[in-house]
Amino acid sequence: MNMPDPQAFAATWMSQFADPTVWQGWMTAPQAMPAMVPPVGGANPLAGLLKDVGAGIPPAKLESLRDDYLKKAGQLWQDFVVGKQPELGDKRFSASEWKENPLSAFSAASYLLNSQFMLALADSVEAGARERQKIRFAVQQMVDAMSPANFFATNPEAQKKLLETKGESLAKGLTNMLSDMQKGRISHTDESAFEVGRNVGNSAGQVVFENELFQLIQYTPATPTVKAVPLLMIPPCINKFYILDLQPENSLVRYVVEQGNTVFMVSWRNPDQSLGHTTWDDFVETGAIKAIEVVREITGQEKTHVFGFCVGGTIAATALAVLAARGQQPAASVSLLTTLLDFSDTGVLDVFVDETQVAQREQKLAKGGLMPGRDLATTFSALRPNDLVWNYVQQNYLKGKEPPAFDLLYWNADSTNLPGPMFCWYLRNTYLENKLREPGAVTVCGVPVDLGAIDAPVFLYGSKEDHIVPWEAAFASMDLLNPKNAKANRYVLGASGHIAGVINPASKGKRSYWVNENGGKGRPKTAEAWMAGALEHKGSWWPEWAKFLAQNGGADVPAPSAPGNERYQPTEPAPGRYVKARAD
Repeated sequence: MNMPDPQAFAATWMSQFADPTVWQGWMTAPQAMPAMVPPVGGANPLAGLLKDVGAGIPPAKLESLRDDYLKKAGQLWQDFVVGKQPELGDKRFSASEWKENPLSAFSAASYLLNSQFMLALADSVEAGARERQKIRFAVQQMVDAMSPANFFATNPEAQKKLLETKGESLAKGLTNMLSDMQKGRISHTDESAFEVGRNVGNSAGQVVFENELFQLIQYTPATPTVKAVPLLMIPPCINKFYILDLQPENSLVRYVVEQGNTVFMVSWRNPDQSLGHTTWDDFVETGAIKAIEVVREITGQEKTHVFGFCVGGTIAATALAVLAARGQQPAASVSLLTTLLDFSDTGVLDVFVDETQVAQREQKLAKGGLMPGRDLATTFSALRPNDLVWNYVQQNYLKGKEPPAFDLLYWNADSTNLPGPMFCWYLRNTYLENKLREPGAVTVCGVPVDLGAIDAPVFLYGSKEDHIVPWEAAFASMDLLNPKNAKANRYVLGASGHIAGVINPASKGKRSYWVNENGGKGRPKTAEAWMAGALEHKGSWWPEWAKFLAQNGGADVPAPSAPGNERYQPTEPAPGRYVKARAD
């Protein structure tokens, strides 16, 4: 059976169901609902959709899905007629208002049934896994958008709020919406509650170096002695570094400083048009490699711990591979958090990357320009639309509520631009062609890259519910790094997602993490085998990392009495001015 072009197919689904009259018919004329899914070729507005679906789903499967839907829809209608309360089972409809109003309960139940049917159709399309994932993603976006909770006319919670406040909630909601339209984004938190350098990103330290790409911060020691080996932290350039230094009680920076480490942080510049021609090589050479060089000169140490988070980990590992090709091994250890080096499994982000989309980006940006931070933020919000879009539409606009103050969401809204050439190289050579994992397949800074040439023990961290870097993909780096001494490598799996799993303060004792001590039988070769032998521990994974740093940190020495040295003098207090620049 020939499968239609996946992008055209997904577009057909989107265009058919973008028409609100289709859903309005299901919501306002429930007695006609079974007829809304007619045999293929009927005159109903859904006929064109089902005809396209029929081209990609085996007829027997399509008929089975249709019969199952009609049976459930008929039962739902019968239950409604006799006044039986439907089971909703979705947190969007957990408030009592949905159950108190029979029409609202039926509306929600109808929506959930229709959503289930549409997603089942998407999952049944005969296509490659990647194409089917794209179709499902497009359908899921539309399904989430059309929830009755997202519209005032079908949201009983918003309607009740309107009556209780005598119209003030609606007026406030319109004010919130107009304010967000001026910002060009949905407000997730009370942004007036935070200021970088005042109550987020405020760990004590000094900027001791800067160039056109980054400032280097050296943090003030918190202990009389420190480990001889310093720690260099390289955050993602796609976000601001202060995710690692939020408020004192949840600052990873503060934690590792208090564990007796001399800590340095790369604070990437938020690119403007003057950096529009910056390349991946620049981020590696002028960024990570230069930072390693300065840290070694300031501390007088031959080696440094090198830490990378997300894209920062990809940059850090690339930089160390470049230095290895030049005959240098400056890392005492390598710590990579939620980092991809093998891009075989990129999770849901895979729907945004194919030859056509990458080529379009290259045509527009490869020779210069900026990838706007706002576009990147929109992309990431689309990965979790119910949490990061529609929840705030309901709360901020329909109910007129003010979002609460939340430091992590303040950081999430503080987006950064990316230089076009750097972004295009990254998309093609990693996400699209997955060259970084292959020794010598890609050249960076004039030398072939071989991640296996990095000679240092490795600490890898993944988050169990990470939708950006699946934990199994983070584990795949175990086979790429430090092959000569693989037993020295360590993998730790934390609970929760890409950010919340990482920012899990040891002092709060929340969540859990998993480790596999191998039992002397050798390291498991697959993520599944690793998990099968892993043990869960309550609390934060941070102490596991602190122990790893201490084991590879050398002797205890007196803490530095002042930041920098004669050549690299402090220029301004942390967090510096680069991190305060907002994206255009």
